[in-house]
Amino acid sequence: MKVLKFGGTSVGTVKNMQHVKDIITDGTKKIVVLSAMSGTTNTLVSIASDIFNKTPNQAVDTINKMHESYFVVIDELLVDDSFNSDVKNYATEIFNFLLEATYLEYSKNLENKILAQGELLSTYMFNAYLKQEGISSSLLPALDFMRINSAKEPDLVSIKEKFGGVLETTPESDIYITQGFICLDENDDVSNLQRGGSDYTATIIGAVIHAEEVQIWTDIDGMHNNDPRFVENTHPISNLSFDEAAELAYFGAKILHPQTVLPVREDGIPVRLKNTMDPAADGTLISSDTSENGIKAIAAKDNITAIKIKSGRMLQAYGFLKKVFEVFETYETSIDMITTSEVAVSLTIDDDKNLDRIVSELEKIASIEVDKNQTIVCLVGHSIVSHDSTFKLFQILQDVKIRMISYGGSRNNISLLINSNDKITTLNKLNDYLFELVTL
Repeated sequence: MKVLKFGGTSVGTVKNMQHVKDIITDGTKKIVVLSAMSGTTNTLVSIASDIFNKTPNQAVDTINKMHESYFVVIDELLVDDSFNSDVKNYATEIFNFLLEATYLEYSKNLENKILAQGELLSTYMFNAYLKQEGISSSLLPALDFMRINSAKEPDLVSIKEKFGGVLETTPESDIYITQGFICLDENDDVSNLQRGGSDYTATIIGAVIHAEEVQIWTDIDGMHNNDPRFVENTHPISNLSFDEAAELAYFGAKILHPQTVLPVREDGIPVRLKNTMDPAADGTLISSDTSENGIKAIAAKDNITAIKIKSGRMLQAYGFLKKVFEVFETYETSIDMITTSEVAVSLTIDDDKNLDRIVSELEKIASIEVDKNQTIVCLVGHSIVSHDSTFKLFQILQDVKIRMISYGGSRNNISLLINSNDKITTLNKLNDYLFELVTL
């Protein structure tokens, strides 16, 4: 059995939902994971923000407009009166919950419940549409089986046990529909897998059922070799290894949630990236294959903060780095890049909510310099550190000021830290140097 995930744009309009129906009805059983309709999660975030800011009238206005827009979609999608009425009743219950939430005190738990409504709406509506079209379809409520533990990681043992039970008690169908993104936490409160988490849901389910393949359907024809928003003449990559895909996703390739490949990598379950708007396009296959060497792709991760930690006490002193890392551990802040010398450590973080407290702690043992508005540009490919064409990368050093380089920490990744103002120039120059548009 395959697991197919469709993102927000794939179910963002009635026409796109019809495309999805055509894609999934090929006569084989499958599990389909859906995101919320495009724009819905952002709207729900704004509603939660209004509750937090104690502007309930603004939230009510947003909810009423959202209610009206969903009814327009329902009327276009569901022409059968019984299905139309059923889905409108369900949607009304959800919007009534949102209205009631505007009178409540903000909490993170309330926000998570609000954010979950998008996936609940899209799956209920799409399942009704399939039934209207005479397709054998059933809902598998994600909140009945998807769990994360206290470390915010998927509880795979629990998920496998509960998913089996849900599947057994659900009428046998050709298509099983479930929600991406949403889950319960260790206290059985509604939570989620963070933005883009529907990809993660799909591969978690794929690992649990030992799927033949997991497919991630979006609005782009696979992982590109550079960011098509900023660089012309990019092209989709036909094949990536699990490690290559994980590096690209973590360092900014928006098509894939950073943790997507983790659940399926151990069992070698392939992940295929496909375009809902162009199903015939080959897309990108992510698998255990590592036969192709060399630089394959470039990605960029913004909103990076660089911290330089300088102290004469580092010189030949053991235990200094341990003290540094303990500060970041205390404030639950992960480090992306790190370089060291005899008297200084430079590192980067992508979460600066505790930056002031981190700097205050570090200043007790060293002098600190902080640079914001930095970008990590990541070059990915199998064994690129030792590949004979990697030297081309360093041609860019004459054109762009580079703050840090991470080379050798991974055989599949070379990372450059630059000022964010130089990102577009850097991506384009690297594209020219590395993908044969410039003769060296």
